[in-house]
Amino acid sequence: MRDITHFIDGQAVAGTSGRYGEVFNPNTGEVQARVQLATVGEVDAAVQSALRAQQTWALVNPQRRARVMFEYKRLLEANMNELAEMLSAEHGKVVADSKGDIQRGLEVIEFACGIPQALKGEYTEGAGPGIDVYSMRQPLGVCAGITPFNFPAMIPMWMFGVAIAVGNTFVLKPSEKDPSVPVRLAELFMEAGAPKGVLNVVHGDKLSVDALLDHPDVKAVSFVGSSDIAQYVYARGTATGKRVQAMGGAKNHGIVMPDANMDQAVKDIMGAAYGSAGERCMALPVVVPVGQKTAEELRERLLAEIETLKVGVSTDAAAQYGPVVSAAHKQKVSDYIQLGVDEGAELVVDGRGFALQGYEKGFFMGPTLFDHVKTSMRTYNEEIFGPVLQIVRADSFDEAVALPSQHQYGNGVAIFTGNGRAAREFVSRVQVGMVGVNVPIPVPVSYHSFGGWKRSGFGDTNQYGMEGVRFYTKVKTVTARWPEGSVEDSAFVIPTMK
Repeated sequence: MRDITHFIDGQAVAGTSGRYGEVFNPNTGEVQARVQLATVGEVDAAVQSALRAQQTWALVNPQRRARVMFEYKRLLEANMNELAEMLSAEHGKVVADSKGDIQRGLEVIEFACGIPQALKGEYTEGAGPGIDVYSMRQPLGVCAGITPFNFPAMIPMWMFGVAIAVGNTFVLKPSEKDPSVPVRLAELFMEAGAPKGVLNVVHGDKLSVDALLDHPDVKAVSFVGSSDIAQYVYARGTATGKRVQAMGGAKNHGIVMPDANMDQAVKDIMGAAYGSAGERCMALPVVVPVGQKTAEELRERLLAEIETLKVGVSTDAAAQYGPVVSAAHKQKVSDYIQLGVDEGAELVVDGRGFALQGYEKGFFMGPTLFDHVKTSMRTYNEEIFGPVLQIVRADSFDEAVALPSQHQYGNGVAIFTGNGRAAREFVSRVQVGMVGVNVPIPVPVSYHSFGGWKRSGFGDTNQYGMEGVRFYTKVKTVTARWPEGSVEDSAFVIPTMK
């Protein structure tokens, strides 16, 4: 049995807890490795390594830190195939999806390559008599990231790319379901020229999470996962004086207006709803056709597309999506499908009985489609996180805008329309953090930032981009003067009083 170890102080470190998590191959259902779960002492060892490294890393000028990022970008591109195959083998998403996972993280590394520009402060000459005022951004110290299974490359890079570029060091606690890629990312970072201890990886469960949240030397924590855990992380982390950004769950809606380009909308909805087996916080699990005619046409077209959808092993280049991540998650999604039936929604396509020939023990699910879903149903209000698409019909534009606005989650939303006025009004009114206009998965590019509203995001700053720079730095403002002449002639007067 292959053991996946921690990565501390620039090297692989075997755990001593005697506790392990099983890492499955979702295509076959077999255990392929076990990951060591850290003790509190091992978490502390990672933090102490980061603390030592940060004292010198922060003194490296931004341009030299950027050069490490440039080399890291080159190494990620050179190792793209290896990383994607490793990711697919543990997560189950098809290799093309895995490359997209890595690429979107790599784009944040590209943003970090320009960190000297982003770190420039402000300067005012002559704010008072002989007085200049200027500000600078300085790193916080040791930062930590707690990341989910669904994007084991992208989300860690969202966090540590910016955090390290601005002069912090980092401890990453990835999901124990697919931990190999995060370790490999850290190895490549050392190869890119980062000093040992700048990026550490510890595996674990709640014990490791709490150890990071409680550790006095961890100054900031970034989290992505379910909303209940996000709220817990935010409350516990801020209670110990840390900065915390905690991104939670989602129930993203796609509004389809009567004037939408239906060919394009259906194509986009299929990819957004079923791609990566629906295991995306920016998936599109709810579609809202406006008007009866639109609803009937959309349903008919979705049914036709579902019949052509190919589910296959993660290495099948022709497959649109692969298995879900684990047997437990497959059961959870199956239970939600049954709940939808029990609640009275119309089960149009049932994906529970799907089995892939030769891979009958794999964690595969066929696409599922519900119609006539009501807002009172648990299956509408909760995140399913699987290949399940729900149709919620709306009679008017106002009703369609209200659905995502009133939902407990506010991560992403999309509108499909050819009407610029309707799109503009929708963008202005909808109470959701990220909005797509004829874009089904509106994940912002790396030089903007990612963040949801309501129970999709806890904290005041978003992930990556300039929001990330602000989260991982503190502002120091200096007021300076250089008096000349006698002490009496240079007595200080508050600038605004003279």
